[in-house]
Amino acid sequence: MCDLMPASQPPEKIGKMKKLRRTLSESFRSIAFKKEDSGFDEICVTKMSTRSCQGSDSVIKPLDTIPEDKKVRVQRTQSGFDTFEKPASQVKRVHSENNACINAKGSSAGKESPKLRRHSSPSSPTSPKFGKADSYEKLEKLGEGSYATVYKGKSKVNGKLVALKVIRLQEEEGTPFTAIREASLLKGLKHSNIVLLHDIIHTKETLTLVFEYVHTDLCQYMDKHPGGLHPDNVKLFLFQLLRGLSYIHQRYILHRDLKPQNLLISDTGELKLADFGLARAKSVPSHTYSNEVVTLWYRPPDVLLGSTDYSTCLDMWGVGCIFIEMIQGVAAFPGMKDIQDQLERIFLVLGTPSEDTWPGVNSLPHFKPDRFTVYSAKKLRQAWNKLGYVDHAEELASRFLQCFPKNRLSAQAALNHEYFSNLPPRLWELQDMSSIFTVPNVKLQTESGDSIQVCARRNSHGKASSGSKH
Repeated sequence: MCDLMPASQPPEKIGKMKKLRRTLSESFRSIAFKKEDSGFDEICVTKMSTRSCQGSDSVIKPLDTIPEDKKVRVQRTQSGFDTFEKPASQVKRVHSENNACINAKGSSAGKESPKLRRHSSPSSPTSPKFGKADSYEKLEKLGEGSYATVYKGKSKVNGKLVALKVIRLQEEEGTPFTAIREASLLKGLKHSNIVLLHDIIHTKETLTLVFEYVHTDLCQYMDKHPGGLHPDNVKLFLFQLLRGLSYIHQRYILHRDLKPQNLLISDTGELKLADFGLARAKSVPSHTYSNEVVTLWYRPPDVLLGSTDYSTCLDMWGVGCIFIEMIQGVAAFPGMKDIQDQLERIFLVLGTPSEDTWPGVNSLPHFKPDRFTVYSAKKLRQAWNKLGYVDHAEELASRFLQCFPKNRLSAQAALNHEYFSNLPPRLWELQDMSSIFTVPNVKLQTESGDSIQVCARRNSHGKASSGSKH
């Protein structure tokens, strides 16, 4: 290397090398200043390789010769970073604006130069970064539950609206397990019908989950349009719900708290599964779980009777209840008192179970035949007349609302039910992150002279409701 050049070199060659070193040093200083102003969080100047001590052979290694696994791609917006593969604190090298990565040998010592950090401006020593509490501005409170408060917010990094789910931490209890579960599950779920987790911020007092902002939820949407939704809109909402559930069920994840409040509706009509605080990754072989799950109205009879051995069929009962509520305009089984009252309402329509209709029901902890009136099963349209107005709706609903869990239709099978036969075939070919509204002619119908944009009022990420766990 140049620092170890033999003393026997001609004086003119030594002079050329000194001149080259001065030129390179000035170039590095110039590049460092340019990078400080270019908007990147961190740059690293490292060793420069030379092929020999010949001045004509000393070159800066171009970007194309850097292995692909060493590159870090960063997308930028005018206001800063938009998305990136690694947090700024983990970035070791980034491209300069002219797409070159500089490897430099220090001019006097043979060691790496120190990292150079940029400042966004002389008056702003730090700039907003992902993962920082001060990177988000709270705009208004959207809801409050037993362990979390949800705010509408705005990202100072890219200016986008977000929903901030602020979870209060208590020293003696630590981070609530529901928050840990929700964050860990959502980090791995990427689907257009599942709410997107943007960021996680952990401080001594709070854990904040930063979600995409979605304008309203299915509960509020139905409240805005009483008496049942447009049949075509019910079909599109149900298709999206099944699409999201099929995605998580294939990954052995149960939601366990399906209800209209946990189904967000965007201003374009996109439905997104949200609030995974009670979700659970189900392993094989089967384990037992708490039966204190799912808001009472949407809780299946097997769980109400004390069963803790369940699978994806748990969520499918909730799908049936929500399906009927969207069509009929009222909750399917609105229990007003307790679990006993809830079960009576279910058995009144579906019939009181026995070992013949539900193998193993007598072994469930809370099933005592003498406690329940014996009812015979009815056609669903007798309880909810609007099911009879839509082709195949009653048959599909009956496949969801089966007291015997193993008889319930799966999410994937339901997507292929005849009820959806008039939808465009391209819907079944979409990639996970593609919205159904990217397919031509797929759009929501106007509800009672009102568009979906008018109904958008409040986001309900984690919003507390009667019987809610939040």
